[in-house]
Amino acid sequence: MAKKYIFMTGGVVSSLGKGLASASIGMLLEAQGLKIAMLKLDPYLNVDPGTMNPFQHGEVYVTDDGAETDLDLGHYYRFTNSPLSKSSNATSGQVYDTVIKQERHGDYLGNTVQVIPHVTNEIKKRIHRCADQEKGIDVILVEVGGTVGDIESLPFLEAIRQFRLDHPSDCINIHMTYVPYLKAAGEVKTKPSQHSVRAIQSLGIFPDLILCRSESPLDKEVKDKIALFCNVAREAVVEQVDVSGTVYELPLTMVDQKLDKQLCSLLNLKCKKTHISHWGKMVNILSNPKKTVKVGLVGKYIHHQDAYKSVVEALCHGGISHEVKVEIQGFDSESDSKVDGCDGYLVPGGFGERGFEGKVKIAKYCRENNTPYFGICLGMQVLVVEFARSVLGLKNANSTEMNADTPDPIISLLTEQEDVSNLGGTMRLGSHPCSLLPKSKAFAAYKEKKIEERHRHRYEFNNAYKDECEEKGLIISGTNDFLCEIAEIKNHPWMVGVQFHPEFKSKPIKPHPLFTAFIGAMLHG
Repeated sequence: MAKKYIFMTGGVVSSLGKGLASASIGMLLEAQGLKIAMLKLDPYLNVDPGTMNPFQHGEVYVTDDGAETDLDLGHYYRFTNSPLSKSSNATSGQVYDTVIKQERHGDYLGNTVQVIPHVTNEIKKRIHRCADQEKGIDVILVEVGGTVGDIESLPFLEAIRQFRLDHPSDCINIHMTYVPYLKAAGEVKTKPSQHSVRAIQSLGIFPDLILCRSESPLDKEVKDKIALFCNVAREAVVEQVDVSGTVYELPLTMVDQKLDKQLCSLLNLKCKKTHISHWGKMVNILSNPKKTVKVGLVGKYIHHQDAYKSVVEALCHGGISHEVKVEIQGFDSESDSKVDGCDGYLVPGGFGERGFEGKVKIAKYCRENNTPYFGICLGMQVLVVEFARSVLGLKNANSTEMNADTPDPIISLLTEQEDVSNLGGTMRLGSHPCSLLPKSKAFAAYKEKKIEERHRHRYEFNNAYKDECEEKGLIISGTNDFLCEIAEIKNHPWMVGVQFHPEFKSKPIKPHPLFTAFIGAMLHG
């Protein structure tokens, strides 16, 4: 069978949820017995989001092979089994960087280098690279970031147009649009969708399906009007109504509208019964929890919902394991002074001195009050710094990231980072092994002696303090050779810090063991 391609574009406004829609479609295709791959095309000129402020772009999602990518890859991971790698995310910055380097190398034999064909050819190469990253891939879903009409996305859209010309019977285009309800007029308006579709049609791309994001269900007349003016069949207008409970309901609503059957028909694939009952059971647990626990999430970007996206989702998954709802209360580590009122606290990854002391204050509170604490990346370093100051008596202990002149650098720069000057793509990235100490809380959670987790950091625990820390009750329960990967406080109900990012490997149907253990500690503490 020839490989099939689905291209997802968006119009009217940004933040429509194309990533969630693409991930849900990927899940429906997998339920048909197909192997999928997913690719996010981002129009910005940054090589990757690794150096971007979370307020600008949300979290940075890291793959096993060390790619710093768009947060939509986190959606892909949570909903599907798609391979995720450096081949799964491409930016304008990467594309132009490759083309310019090839020109400098003389690869174009003196030709004038232009957007067409050189840039568009490079984009098409990356689509093929995603399709070929593993054997047996049947369908490739390609999501284009941004909104139709943006100048920077034009090369991607032109590449898609050309790609469909090259594979006329193996490609379909899905356009996601917004159908607003005007309260003053008391009616739904289809004109923005019409203009959006006309804009993409003017570029030579003709949608086969229209996904209509709306706040409430669309009546038959509205769908008929969109179908008529957007030149698609009536059944090809699929509503994407805001879900009342959890985003994990989305694939179920798509099946209800027979989107799975439409996709198979458009791609000339044999349609089977879509079996996602396991997913429905998971959603039912989320919708009908037995009780609630409250987690304090402590960080600098708590007012931006996407800054800690994978952490928030992983906490939700941990709750699923215990059939409880996880209520998350944000604490601004720069300004909030009150730290009580929650069943446990999580300090996620981050960078820089701003807000650091507020996180240390949370760790001190949790250690002294036997309150469950989960530290991730910087959150582990916070745990260790607080322990050194309060238990070892090293009042000025710190990370050299926060204070280069600290007399007790209990957290210091990784050796391989000492000569690094470029910030982008130079951290310790990707999957690394970790050996667990038996009879530790980490081992109790994983139930394995060796694990692999994804990393994104420059600083590490300073082993010069290892013996002193262990004598006073800090347990180094996970190591990679000489590197500390997991630290725990002895004789505490559950105070664990990990140098890696376990949130990147949590799924709603397979919650990460550390998040499951953390929620369990809050329930039984």
